[in-house]
Amino acid sequence: MLRKYLLAGLFTLLPLVVTLWILKAIFEALVGIFRGPLTWMAHQIHVPDPPTWGLALFSALTTILLLLLVGALVGNFIGRQVLSWLDELMLHVPVVKSIYGATRQLMGAIQSGQGGSFKDVVLVEWPHAGAFTLGFVASRDCSWAVPGGEGMIAVYVPTSPNPTSGYVIMLEASKVRPVDLNADQALTWAVSGGVVVPDVLRGR
Repeated sequence: MLRKYLLAGLFTLLPLVVTLWILKAIFEALVGIFRGPLTWMAHQIHVPDPPTWGLALFSALTTILLLLLVGALVGNFIGRQVLSWLDELMLHVPVVKSIYGATRQLMGAIQSGQGGSFKDVVLVEWPHAGAFTLGFVASRDCSWAVPGGEGMIAVYVPTSPNPTSGYVIMLEASKVRPVDLNADQALTWAVSGGVVVPDVLRGR
């Protein structure tokens, strides 16, 4: 009976704990971005250091305003020219250009539907033979990395509960099995730790 209550309590609180963990990570990131500049400004004008909640609120509002500004710039010709200039500038900065360029290509692939785009869900043996998990096709040509890689597929395997810290593996096409699921269903399954079963499978 005690074990039953412990498991029931665990499964009840787990979604709340994961949600709070994600919110805590976002909160700390927002505070960290502006803590230095705002503290420096407070020292210059001889006022007390801003409290943590004030830093978080200011960071969140600034982030929202920045997103709105970028969205407005994309919507007109002059803004697109400015963003294009900034884009070229970032691609000429050592070290930064590698991270920025890779991220830009990834977002472009997702938006345009090229190179797999994480839209094709597949079943792969991972992390060892006999164990299976769901993954997303990232590329259908690995010849740049492996001799004879034209017949290999790069698959992104998400982790739980944070799918962004996954793994990229290269497999022969014959070892990759297509699955009749969309990306949202597969991602939900991964984030939930395999608990949430896709709707198309519940009636089987």
